[in-house]
Amino acid sequence: MLLYIVGILVVVVGLVVSIALHELGHFVPAKIFGVRVGQFMVGFGRTIVSWRRGGTEYGFKWIPLGGYISMAGMYPPAAGSAERYATTGFFQTLVQDARSASADTIVEGEEHRTFYRLAVWKRIIIMLGGPLMNLVIAIVLYAVVLMGFGIAQPSTTIGSVNECVLPATSERQECAPGDPLAPGAEAGLLPGDRIVAIDGAPIDDWDAVLTTVRDAAGEPLAFTLDRGGSTVSTTLTPLLTERYVIDDRGQLVEGPDGELLTQQVGFIGIGAALETAQQPASEVLPAVGDNIVRVGEIILTLPQRMIDVAEAAFGPGERDPNGPISVVGVGRIAGEIASIDTLPVVERISALTGLLASLNVALFVFNLIPLLPLDGGHIAGALFEGARRRLWALFGKPDPGPVDTAKLVPITLAVVVVLGVMSALLIYADIVKPISLF
Repeated sequence: MLLYIVGILVVVVGLVVSIALHELGHFVPAKIFGVRVGQFMVGFGRTIVSWRRGGTEYGFKWIPLGGYISMAGMYPPAAGSAERYATTGFFQTLVQDARSASADTIVEGEEHRTFYRLAVWKRIIIMLGGPLMNLVIAIVLYAVVLMGFGIAQPSTTIGSVNECVLPATSERQECAPGDPLAPGAEAGLLPGDRIVAIDGAPIDDWDAVLTTVRDAAGEPLAFTLDRGGSTVSTTLTPLLTERYVIDDRGQLVEGPDGELLTQQVGFIGIGAALETAQQPASEVLPAVGDNIVRVGEIILTLPQRMIDVAEAAFGPGERDPNGPISVVGVGRIAGEIASIDTLPVVERISALTGLLASLNVALFVFNLIPLLPLDGGHIAGALFEGARRRLWALFGKPDPGPVDTAKLVPITLAVVVVLGVMSALLIYADIVKPISLF
């Protein structure tokens, strides 16, 4: 139980540090560009502790699910006459309140230190700073995992030898009398044997074994093995059997009808032993890129995935292990990792580090969604303003001024409500129908 709690604490502390560095990514360029920053807060809710330095209040709040910096003049003042403030509609009131709150952050005599007065490129840099900080954290953590700890990968050493041959679609997974012997077992292959060569061709990795065997159904293959320092030779003939189709990421492939695809391949009934191997630096960025793609795919299919989560949470179905989870789910997984006594401590630390790396990738991608109040929404607004000013200049029109992003506050509120509902659903699902990796 203690190790389970330690795993959760590692994720909580890692999340708080990641949020703090995310806000630092906004804070530093804002200060460089002269914007007045009134607050730098990590968390939401009531303030735990705070202190003031250089005109900025720094502090921590009770709920570590986000953070913010308060920059002066996030919204420009409304254009036109004062009559625009006389309306009493609900959405108009929201817009007016947002403008008033923004105006309250502007100190008299420091009107030039406002966010909306900055050049478009400076605003983009400020808003990109947070997500880019999460990306840098993810790259560093991935480098620690891949280059420092290393990853478990198939080796050329045999880890398991099947007794018989069963097709992938077989309902039973145990051998029965009359089942054909697996070619590997029949030829005398043993766990611990290292495959040196097949038909005289040197074997450097497990993929070479798989490729050779799959393409040689019905053809005899001469195996050269290293068995405890001695060279052993044997000949076996792969059987043609049915196996599931697996993509480049090791995932099972589904057909148009949703059924798992199978293929006829050569099979000898052996599995590779896993060995931890440190990876070169060239593997770090591709690993981060793959993670970004996976998170992007989840976001693009989020509506359907949330429906699946709701059906699983309130029905008999199971959760998709590759689907979205909340911080509660991340904490549970961290606790499971930390409490697995059969894993060496180094591997558990590596797994927790990888979990934090993936969490930062998720923060990077999610914050770039072009919707307010996310960073991507502010970036989209700045890009729109820059494009509009260029278009007006192209047609000889006067500068239209800053985009009135305060008008988008009702949309911002709607986004916040939707995100809140999704978060509540995911937290509930992670409590009543959690995803377990082990």
